[in-house]
Amino acid sequence: MSHLQFALLSIFLATIVGPVSTDFALSQAKSTGFLLVANKAEQTLGIVDPASGRQLATIAEGGVTGHEVAASPDGRFAYVPIYGNSGVGKPGTNGSKIDVIDIAARKIAGIVDFGRGVRPHCAVFEPNSGLLYVTTEIEDTVSIIDPKTLKIVGAIPTGQHESHMLAITRDGKWGYTANVGPGTVSVLDLTARKNTTVIPVCSNTQRIALSVDDRWVFTSDQEKPRLAVIDTQTKAVKTWIQMPGIGYGAAPTPDGHWLVIALPTVNKVGVIDLTTMRVAAALEAPSSPQEVLISPDGKSAYVSCDSSHRIAVINTSDWKVETAIEVGRGADGLAWAAAK
Repeated sequence: MSHLQFALLSIFLATIVGPVSTDFALSQAKSTGFLLVANKAEQTLGIVDPASGRQLATIAEGGVTGHEVAASPDGRFAYVPIYGNSGVGKPGTNGSKIDVIDIAARKIAGIVDFGRGVRPHCAVFEPNSGLLYVTTEIEDTVSIIDPKTLKIVGAIPTGQHESHMLAITRDGKWGYTANVGPGTVSVLDLTARKNTTVIPVCSNTQRIALSVDDRWVFTSDQEKPRLAVIDTQTKAVKTWIQMPGIGYGAAPTPDGHWLVIALPTVNKVGVIDLTTMRVAAALEAPSSPQEVLISPDGKSAYVSCDSSHRIAVINTSDWKVETAIEVGRGADGLAWAAAK
């Protein structure tokens, strides 16, 4: 088709369907997926277009409050555990289900029903089996769900109370839970479905992340501004990284060089050099940074910021905050839903 023919065709289409938004066209061209955010204060799941930097839609949860979200590997569904109306270890309602949301249709498409209050919290897909693992805090377990049938097919005891967050190795063999009140990390054999070790860390811990090579587990002391680095071979704390503030959610860059961590007590985002195990930078962020997600291409770090209802977008090439995306109140859990 010649340039003239293309121009004439464009004019003809415009007269029929109207002008096409440049922003929309650019968004469609650049977007490789959607960013999902748990807006816990308004009990919705937000769908964000990272290319245009806009929250496109919110879906009301059919329950009290969801803090975290996981996306299915095919990018079609979001899984939002409905935790309850309180914080970890505090009195309040006990959630008993997981909402399954069809991302394209923007509606609840199914429910995983535990049949009792278990406070389901952090959901993670195991990369090989495709099973969904979710912390069920009240029962001191990690429950196993078949996403095809939405049935609970097993549970692994953690041996500790308040097993709040979960990380799974890339080979799908091991799981690690951050047990908040006890200040420990449980090591779970996912194949044998048993707890093998409980690692003492500190008096109170939060959040958990793995290095890209699965050599290190990271979890933050909630009383001192330091990050525990656990050796997955020895199953013990190898060292501590001193930080400018108390740490929270963290995620490594795909190249394994950096760990990006939210520092909510000082409203900053820390950048840790994993070759030296030291903080290389601390960036100003909107208030109450919570969770960190790195884009699949490694070019951007997304940090949910609770009380400011924003997601900070950080350029990983120069470690500068590029922009902040307006989302819902209480922005917390993040997930990436790949475009197919």
